[in-house]
Formats: sequence, C-alpha cells, structure tokens
Amino acid sequence: MSQRVVIDPITRIEGHLRIEVETADGKILDAMSSGTIFRGLEIIVQNRDPRDVWAFVQRICGVCTHIHAIASVRAVEDALGIRIPKNANLIRNIMTTTQFVQDHVIHFYHLHGVDWIDVVSALKADAKATSQLAQSISSWPNSSPGYFQEVQNKLKKFVESKQLGIFTNGYWGHAAYKLPAEVNLMAVAHYLEALDWQKDIARIHAIFGGKNPHPNYLVGGMACAININNDNTINMERLDLVEREINKAIDFVEQVYIPDLLAIASFYKSELWGGGIGNYLAYGGLPTPESGKEGGLFPSGAIVNRNLNEVQPVNLRDPAQIQEMVDHSWYEYSSGAKALHPWDGETKVKYTGPKPPYENLDMNGKYSWIKTPRWKGLPMEVGPLSRMLVGYASGNTDIKAVVDDALQKLGLGKEALFSTVGRTLARGLEARLCVRYLKRFYTDLLANIKAGDQTVFDGSKWEPSTWPKVAKGVGICEAPRGALGHWIIIEDAKVKHYQAVVPTTWNAAPKDVKGQRGAYEASLLDTPLTDPNKPVELLRTIHSFDPCLACATHIVDKTNGKLIDIQVY
Repeated sequence: MSQRVVIDPITRIEGHLRIEVETADGKILDAMSSGTIFRGLEIIVQNRDPRDVWAFVQRICGVCTHIHAIASVRAVEDALGIRIPKNANLIRNIMTTTQFVQDHVIHFYHLHGVDWIDVVSALKADAKATSQLAQSISSWPNSSPGYFQEVQNKLKKFVESKQLGIFTNGYWGHAAYKLPAEVNLMAVAHYLEALDWQKDIARIHAIFGGKNPHPNYLVGGMACAININNDNTINMERLDLVEREINKAIDFVEQVYIPDLLAIASFYKSELWGGGIGNYLAYGGLPTPESGKEGGLFPSGAIVNRNLNEVQPVNLRDPAQIQEMVDHSWYEYSSGAKALHPWDGETKVKYTGPKPPYENLDMNGKYSWIKTPRWKGLPMEVGPLSRMLVGYASGNTDIKAVVDDALQKLGLGKEALFSTVGRTLARGLEARLCVRYLKRFYTDLLANIKAGDQTVFDGSKWEPSTWPKVAKGVGICEAPRGALGHWIIIEDAKVKHYQAVVPTTWNAAPKDVKGQRGAYEASLLDTPLTDPNKPVELLRTIHSFDPCLACATHIVDKTNGKLIDIQVY
C-alpha cells in the first residue's frame, strides 16, 4: 500500500518549499515540488532608473545578496556597452568567491550536515578516540581530547535540559545514520566552530561593499575608493585584514571542511541515489580581469544524459535555447504562448480562488509559484555539481585535479558524482577551488594597486544622455546554488522589462507540458526511505541542492500588521 508524505515547509533552506511524495515498498514512487510564496520583484523594478535596480533585486534573497546585485549591474552594463576597470572586476570576483566559500561551509555544517550527522550519537563518543581520528585526517589545532570532551559536555547539557535548541526535531537515532559516534562528535565540534568562522569571512564583503548583508554596488565598477595611504578609503590596513581573513578561510576549508567531507562521504559512498534528470547546465563564472566577461575560471556549457564526452555551447540570448513555461505554475502569458525567452517573459499571476492555492496541490494542474525553465526544451540541473561536471568534461585542469583527487581517496569512479552524495561532494570541492581563487584575485588586486592603478569605476557612460533609446542586456553569473541570469530592456532611460531566472527556478521547477520533471522531483524518484514517517533520505537529497526560494520574503497579516505564526516541521 502506498503512503503519501508531505513536508511543508522544508526547513534548513532559504524560503518556502513544499515537497509531496508517494512511497511504497520503502521507495519514493512519485514526487512533487512546490514553491509556496509569490515574489514579484521583477514587477517592482519596472519604470525605475536601471542604475538603481541592483538595490531592489539584491533583495531577491537574504543570503545571495551579492550575486543578484552583480547579475543586475552586469545586465545594465551589457545593455549599455560598459566595460569595467580591472580592479572592479577583481573586487567583484573577490566578493563572489568570498560568498561561495562562506555559503558552502554554512550549507555543509548548518543546513545539510545534520542529514548525515547524528548529533545525539556524539554523546556516546570517546573523546580521546575522537582526538586521534581528527589528528589522523587533519592538522587543525582544535583536536585535543580535552577540546572534544568540552564539546561533548556542552552537548550533554543541551540534551539533559530537553531543550536541544538548534538541534531540535532531528531524527536522532534513525537507522539511516551510519557515522560512528566519534565522527559525529568531531563533526558537531566543527559545526560549532563554523558558526564563529563564517562571521569573520563576511568582513571581506563589509570592507569592499560597506556592509554585509546587502553590500553596495555600482553600474560601471565598484562603489568603493582605494587609496593605500588614506584612512577614509580602502587602505593597506584594510587590505591586510582581507588577506588575514582569506588565509583563515584557506585553513578552515583545507583543514576542517574537506577532511570532514571526505570522512563522512566514506561511510555513505555506497548510497548513490538521487542523481535526477542527468542534464547539467552552467553559464560560466569568475571572468578574467582582462575580459570583464563571464565564462572565466568556471566554464559555460551543457551536458545532456550524463555524457561527459560532449559539452554543448550555451547562448543566453538565443530564444530557442532559454525559455520559461508556466503550464504548471500559478502564472499565465498574455499571448497564450507556451514558452517565452526572458526578454519576452511575464510575471503575471493566474489565481483568483478564495484560499491559498498550495492547500490543494494538483500535479495535473498548476501547483507552484515557480516557473519551469528549459534549455533547448530540456530540464536542467544547475549548481556546484553542474559546474564541476561541465568543467571536468571541458578539460579544466583545476577542476579535474580536485575531483580526481577526491574520487581516488574515496575509491569511487566518476559515475558516483551523479548522486546526492556526489552533489554534496561537488559543493565542497568547489569551495576548495574558490578559496584558492580568492587568494589569487587578492594577490592580483594588490599587485595592480601597487603598480599605481587605483581605479574602480568607469563613468564614461554613466549619464542617460549617452544611452541609446532602447537597449537590451543580460547579466550572467554563477551563484552558489547555480546558473543565474538577469535580463533587462531599457527604454528612454527607464526599465521597460526585467526578468530573473534564478538557480532554484531551474532545480525546483514543476513539470512541463511534456511531463518532464524538474531536478528536485526527478532526483527523489526511487530514493529509499527507511522510515516514511522520518524521511531523512528525502531531506538529504533536497538539501543537497541547497534550496533557496524566497528567503527575504515575509508573510504579513494586513489586518494587524503582525507576522503570521507558522508551525515549522
């Protein structure tokens, strides 16, 4: 007999996501993904000055604030033919890799890690044995028996008080957890360390962007001044602080994150489900300082049917390549079109019922506030796994080196990457690359400044009087969660049209008119469930994508202005 499992909302993500699955005989037979919050930021920016739009669309997410701002300013710069200075490009890349590293560490320990780590099991660990384990895989200094005993005592107080705080509602003791108690204790200790560390690396955003979250940006460059001898600008003292935080990040990723990731993966490497649709898309990211264009250190391309022997080119301006459909979304297209390129796209709601539509989901009808993007008519997965696969298949030496090293240490072949475990592994390997790139960008920036170049802004096309009457542009980025594009049309110096296709739109999309599923839905099919009432395996797969839907949106009761209370699963 089949059983229906509903998780709404999925927690430990950014935003509001509902997952419904049908299970039987210990496996998921059918799955449905629904975004349950309407946004509408694309409507808000219409008729505004395009130079100001980044500040609005940056609020699409409370986590990926930087990358949405960059996508927006790049869209405007692309439309107006603006080429930014070398320093501005380097600073943007520093900001991007900083966000990637911080975001990936937070995801592994605080959003996804407890899907693999049994926190309460850590109480059974031997502190001395945990210390020996930690020292055998890393030179991280916090690895003495006394240190792990202190962490264990702290955890014990949580448990005995019956107030687990951040560890409340976990499926502790679940049969699907496989880590020995000592590995669990080591991971819990590093969970707590990561909470402190992630605050430090955010200083880099505050230095170059003035604040974090929501740093400041500027069409034509960066909104910061550099003068190494001036106390009121970014000077050597500030740059030295940036370097110290980068070095701390390198140590944490290399000595904590990667060793933990490989240690945990070694216990789950036989559980290689969750691969999903097998199509992977990357726009390309981290442009070289010389070009100022995308498709830099992260290559662009598409892989179809897991074929690593062919990487197909991607053109985001081609209306035959990038399209969005709304057959199963709570939107409609005025023209009745089945699919539209973002330059022609609409954000037009089609729902007039008396109740929130997500209370009665119908997979045969409309069941999500998320549209359905397609590349050449195909559903695609985006994110770290896609970037690593496209880079690997493209022959990128940096990517091939870290991927081959990890697979060799785990005794796995490339086919293992097409799984929930592989998706989680890819994110960690990307963090390893990004922290190295971060140091490289900093070194290049410092060398350029010392050579006498302190320019961060090109204002030659800042005035609207220099603009064409109509201009179209696309801002291309790779966000921590995947391929990100912002499309803009400027007319008479105002925003005529704006559309953003974000990573989770690709991954969390409802099925299309052909019945092709999005990445979330496809990845859940055939996933085993040890206990349908405690679907930790389902959470592992969904969390491996690091979903980000509407984390900056609040639900407000208009009658009294208070936030609505929601019972969190």
